[in-house]
Amino acid sequence: MRRFVLITIAFAALPVAAAQDLQWPHEQPDEWLLAFVDIETTGLVPGHHEMIDIGIVMTDLEGVQLGELFVRIQPEHPERTDEGARAVNAFDEGRWRELRALAGDEAIDRIVGFHTGIAGDRNVMMVAFNSHFDASFLDHLFRSQGRSWRELYHYFILDLPSMAWSLGIRSLTGSSISGTLGIEDEPHIAHLHTGITGAKLNARIYRELLALTKAEQE
Repeated sequence: MRRFVLITIAFAALPVAAAQDLQWPHEQPDEWLLAFVDIETTGLVPGHHEMIDIGIVMTDLEGVQLGELFVRIQPEHPERTDEGARAVNAFDEGRWRELRALAGDEAIDRIVGFHTGIAGDRNVMMVAFNSHFDASFLDHLFRSQGRSWRELYHYFILDLPSMAWSLGIRSLTGSSISGTLGIEDEPHIAHLHTGITGAKLNARIYRELLALTKAEQE
């Protein structure tokens, strides 16, 4: 029992020390990056349904792109696919195999390798359109392989609709926000609608919102 208590206390102290030493984005912006993430899944319930692809666009804090990644993932339980999800992303188990979708552990290795290659030891914040949804599925993917998605991202997650809302754009879909901003939407034809088209849209929305904010400040 004594050993358990000591280990727990030591582990709990680590994030506190890290937070004390951390240089925040307003202090050292060059030490921070953004990862615009979008995923497609077999349904809406994390842990029952699974990710079938992920798109990531990595940028600096000004939205300048540094790299992008798209990975298809072969789910372990394709029989659980919701038909509503299939209508959005055209998931088909056989087609995914033909497209060389990766197993969960391989997908994680690709994702982590991408982040490490670009970010190095810099902090990365995840940015998503439906942030709790994407984070929940990413969490389940990593935990299914005994790992943590915190290998990639700081615990703060940025949410694009909240950014838009603060500027008076009371829309909650990518299509409506992109329409209001006058920027290109992502495809809504199922076989063309993927995580990377969503991640690229997220990055476009962020850049336009950032430009609007700077214009209001001038």
